[in-house]
Amino acid sequence: MKGNKMASLKLEIENKETTARTSLTVAQKFWRKIVLAALGAMTEGRLKLTLPEGQVIWFGQSQQADASICAEIDVRSEAFFRRLVVYGHIGLSEAYMDGQWQTNDVASVIAWALLNISQCPLLEGNGKKFQIVNLLGTGNQLLHLLRHNNESNSRKNIAYHYDLSNDLFKLFLDDSMTYSSAYFKDWSIGLREAQAAKYENLCRKLALKEGDRVLEIGCGWGGFAQYAATNYGCHITGVTISQEQYDYAVARIKKAGLSHKVELRLQDYRKITGQFDKIVSIEMIEAVGHEYLDIFFQQCDRLLAKDGLLALQMITCPDSRYDLLRENTDFIQKHIFPGSLLLSHRRVSEAMKRCQSDLFVHDLEDMGNHYAKTLGLWQERFEAQLPAVEALGFDQIFVRKWRYYLSYCFAAFAMRNITVVQTIYTRPNNLNLSRSELLNRFA
Repeated sequence: MKGNKMASLKLEIENKETTARTSLTVAQKFWRKIVLAALGAMTEGRLKLTLPEGQVIWFGQSQQADASICAEIDVRSEAFFRRLVVYGHIGLSEAYMDGQWQTNDVASVIAWALLNISQCPLLEGNGKKFQIVNLLGTGNQLLHLLRHNNESNSRKNIAYHYDLSNDLFKLFLDDSMTYSSAYFKDWSIGLREAQAAKYENLCRKLALKEGDRVLEIGCGWGGFAQYAATNYGCHITGVTISQEQYDYAVARIKKAGLSHKVELRLQDYRKITGQFDKIVSIEMIEAVGHEYLDIFFQQCDRLLAKDGLLALQMITCPDSRYDLLRENTDFIQKHIFPGSLLLSHRRVSEAMKRCQSDLFVHDLEDMGNHYAKTLGLWQERFEAQLPAVEALGFDQIFVRKWRYYLSYCFAAFAMRNITVVQTIYTRPNNLNLSRSELLNRFA
């Protein structure tokens, strides 16, 4: 009797699935067929795709194989397929934002796509995209081009993200309000200590000392300026073009009693004047843009004293993928950081060469795994504060967008698809770097 009931239930489910499939319009069948064909080309890891009618399709390695990455997509609307075909990877993100698909782990979906990047039509960076996917991607690319970082657009682009609400950032950042990769000298330490360790690393690499004139391009909410002034006695000039960051940083420095050592300016990097012993920029250069990178390094070269040091903490992509990323637009550029572009080491070198700078690399440290850890902690804190996020007036679409953003970035760093580095630049014959050793040797 029990067996008959199970067989009857199975038949009922199969009939419902058949009915659902046959009730699709010609257009819906077309969109679905294209997406399933594109996903079928992806052979690494494993993806479980649940269709709106309940049918499950597996892609990649067989269910018996020990897949390195397993992901799940539960499609809730037929509009999902059309969106992927029309807008590619941006369509995937926007479909998630609108609730057209769900998953137990967004990061695993992104990681699976990255694992299959050479065949994946849903992400930029493969160079061999399934051409019929992302039919209207040109519209997103045009929007990105219109957001190029001249002075007026730069303020708008920065305000779009950083002026959302200081109270929002307080919910998931540590109490130093540091919004860049931390440095985990020990993987067990907390986020606050790891951010302080990052600042300490930069200060030591710059050989900061009391009285140094230090310029910070993109000072954020003032975390580094406060740390360096407090612990090294430097004179810091910090610039930002975010009104929210500027107001917060000014109040913080005043409260810390450091106004005599820290000068904060609401100023574009192109307008900075003066001469500085050290320059530091922590994950600001990604907001400069391809067209303005030469100007950025011209400024750094002009503002830096003869025996000065330049420290950049920057997110980088492989040299081989830079042009492809520059020529296309991704989810981050459309929805999170308009006008942004990741750099490659070759692009930085080219910009320095074009502006006739003789700055060159003195030290470079990769911190990609540290960023994955940082993003994981940010996401945990963000998810734990969802009621507070909503209380600030942010809706479910915003919450899902930011969940996608944090997961997207976590997967990219965890998969080593991109990385972040601390790089120190100097000029030839900078004896300040090893003066004591040289004096001892040639005495």
